[in-house]
Formats: sequence, structure tokens, C-alpha cells
Amino acid sequence: MVVNKMKANEIRSMSVSELESKLVDLKKDLFMLRMQHATNHLDNPVKITAVRRDIARVKTVLREKQN
Repeated sequence: MVVNKMKANEIRSMSVSELESKLVDLKKDLFMLRMQHATNHLDNPVKITAVRRDIARVKTVLREKQN
């Protein structure tokens, strides 16, 4: 699992279906990171924050595209 901070420009260039699939992937990543954190196997807890912010970015762009 590689966690890269997504740029807003990258997210805005995606289609709605791509954004929805990316959102599902990010939520799975967040779940796995939380499980690793709970079992003390997470090497960098900042990854959780990065994934949460990426989820927020994707949700924001999805909302913008709906209007």
C-alpha cells in the first residue's frame, strides 16, 4: 500500500466513475491503516491523516461535479 498525496488538479481531471472507484480504494486503505495502527504495526501514523485528506479532496470534487 503506497500512500501518495493527491493533487487537486489530478483529482479534478478524473471522471466521476474514476473518482468513485478512487474513493472506494482510499476508504479500503484507511481501514487497513487503522487496523495496522490498532495492532501497533503502523510505521508512520501520518499516513492516516494523508489518506483522510485525500478522501476529503475526492468527496469535494465529486460534490462539485454533481452541481
